[in-house]
Amino acid sequence: MRSSDGDGGGAGVGRRNNLRLQESPPKTLTVDVMSSQNRVAVTVDGATVSFYYLARCATIVEEGWERKGRGIHVVVLHQASGAVMAQRVFDTYSPHEDEAMTLFLNMVSPGRILVLAIKDEGTFQMKGGGRDALHRLGSSHAHDLGWRDMWALVSAKGGRVYAEHLSRSPDFNTWGVPVMLRAEVPLVPLEESECGWPDTDEHRRRGEFCGHIEGYGSVCSCSDPAPLTFTTEPLLNNQVHDVPVAIIASNRPHYLYRSLRSLLAAPGVSPDMITVFIDGYYDEPLAVRNARIAQHYKASLTATFNIFPAARYAIVLEEDLDVSPDFFSYFSQTLRLLEEDPTVYCVSAWNDQGYEHTSTDPTLLYRVETMPGLGWILKRSLYKDELEPKWPTPEKMWDWDMWMRRGEVRRGRECIVPDVSRTYHFGSTGLNMNSYFQDTYFKKHSFNTLPYVELRDLHSLKREAYEELMVEIIRQGTVLDHSRSPCEEIFVPDTTGHTYLIFIQMNHHKDYTTWLKVAKCLCIWDLDGRGYHHGMWRLNIKSNPVIIIGVPFSQYSKFKPTDVKPLCMDETESDRTKTKEKNLNHR
Repeated sequence: MRSSDGDGGGAGVGRRNNLRLQESPPKTLTVDVMSSQNRVAVTVDGATVSFYYLARCATIVEEGWERKGRGIHVVVLHQASGAVMAQRVFDTYSPHEDEAMTLFLNMVSPGRILVLAIKDEGTFQMKGGGRDALHRLGSSHAHDLGWRDMWALVSAKGGRVYAEHLSRSPDFNTWGVPVMLRAEVPLVPLEESECGWPDTDEHRRRGEFCGHIEGYGSVCSCSDPAPLTFTTEPLLNNQVHDVPVAIIASNRPHYLYRSLRSLLAAPGVSPDMITVFIDGYYDEPLAVRNARIAQHYKASLTATFNIFPAARYAIVLEEDLDVSPDFFSYFSQTLRLLEEDPTVYCVSAWNDQGYEHTSTDPTLLYRVETMPGLGWILKRSLYKDELEPKWPTPEKMWDWDMWMRRGEVRRGRECIVPDVSRTYHFGSTGLNMNSYFQDTYFKKHSFNTLPYVELRDLHSLKREAYEELMVEIIRQGTVLDHSRSPCEEIFVPDTTGHTYLIFIQMNHHKDYTTWLKVAKCLCIWDLDGRGYHHGMWRLNIKSNPVIIIGVPFSQYSKFKPTDVKPLCMDETESDRTKTKEKNLNHR
């Protein structure tokens, strides 16, 4: 497995790996912490702690950024040297960030010095589990931290509390006065901070990593450390054993670690074919950062085919994806479609509309006009002959995936996608991501957990055969009651194995007005039109195939009975979508 550093995150990574514990550390550390509405600051012996420079000097000061850095800041210090080992920010004003914070705190090794401070607001979505985690660190205020309180804590995990201070908000519209906290933290001898692992190459590597980086749980466990090497399980008739895997990464090493563990555990993996391409992004305008990411993708794809000059294909992943146990089996079985059918643009492991309540069959595949990304394979010839020469230049400020979906780039070709996804998006922080967005659009995606699935009727995915299949499926379908609203739970009957048809208003190829409202009712992706084939969407609801056809645009409109009026949801009907959360929880 290789690693390639981009110009953004590479320098920071290099500095982090070059940290060394001090030869003669001071006997104590002086830790100063500030918690306030607009600013959090942590200094160690007078040096300000930084996000990018994980030593004993830099800055997590957020002064002047009202919306940036909200929540609970956590800094982990080495108990023998005072070196910064990790820094995180958890926006506990937003859902599920308290869960992420709890997980991180649980993965920090005992004895480490923890510094925590609130910026702006840190309790709105703080549930009992998060408060319990703070209580286990010794906080006496964990269970009564309130709205817009300012708070800071310095403690040793599993040990004593060195300092804690709380400033209460006097009323709903006012923040607590800023907290200024100082703690004198005694350092321990170096040998007391180290584990007694056997003197082997693996454990020496482990000691080097765990002495400088924190938050990786069992990897750094003194009593039961997780293995650093993986025994890969072979895959029978593996057609992708020589296909390189490019992992596009930025500055989220804890995500990359999880993704790599998932990937390396999948049967059929070839570790020597994996390359991690690391880049970072700065505090730039959103469009500039999107353009930067597009260039990072291009550089990574170009490098992949240069590193592996004989490779005819490449698999592309991102650092915030888990892969299914049959990830390589899935691509091994579908690879021939790329070779045999020139109308296939890519094969993706992700179904944009594949939620727990809309996808149930891991053997089933679809053709879609939109390129989903999130784990996909493409041909070298497509990239080198078409995409690379025309890739958007930085000044265009385009998202790379949106560009690949453009008609003049796609040229009528389609991607193959599974009914049940083979990747799972777990990242809740990133350039275009937050915990609310993850919770609303990604958390409840279906994800295959079976180790081997034999995909059904691969020959029917070729263009002509697929059209014949769709005509046969539609002709056998039953039209649902169009007098009802798709927002109603009973719109799709409680049956199993019946094919149902829905006809919606769709006047042209960009007319998604009714579709987006139907999608909202069905609690699936409703931000733009995705996952369609000639104006037709395929879902599995209550284990029933459901075909949604846009009329009159779709070529399948001819199957609409003359007495059926297509659903046309105007603005007044959008009120019905208020049942979304109720239906989603029910399903």
